[in-house]
Amino acid sequence: MARGIPSEVIHHFQRVPLFESVSKKGIREIVSAATEVDLPAGTPLVSQGEHGRELYVILRGTADVKVDGRKVSELTPGDFFGELAFLHPAPRSATVTARTDMRVMVLDSRAMDVIVEREPVVAKRLMEAMAKRIRATEGR
Repeated sequence: MARGIPSEVIHHFQRVPLFESVSKKGIREIVSAATEVDLPAGTPLVSQGEHGRELYVILRGTADVKVDGRKVSELTPGDFFGELAFLHPAPRSATVTARTDMRVMVLDSRAMDVIVEREPVVAKRLMEAMAKRIRATEGR
């Protein structure tokens, strides 16, 4: 156990691609700052056009991503979304809906600001993911 957080929880979060290079201290901060939420299938997590600054990391289950009502991708455990809204406050660019029962980790913008400042590798991974998603959108 690492400072009150079971070692299996630390290892679980280190297997999430966004956090795999984060120090154990950083993982402890992420776990402490996050809220884990269980959602039933069919639940909308975010809606296109709404405002929000949270970042979501999928721990269990799958979700569909739709833009203008058209499915553009599927998200699975380890995937994350909301990085655009976290990095720049603007309306959500897609709707994400739970396809199956899910467990997600939610990080609000204040928690993410601290994490990104202390763990620059997280900022790098967020930017890489954002660039890939923008390129994929341009290819449509």
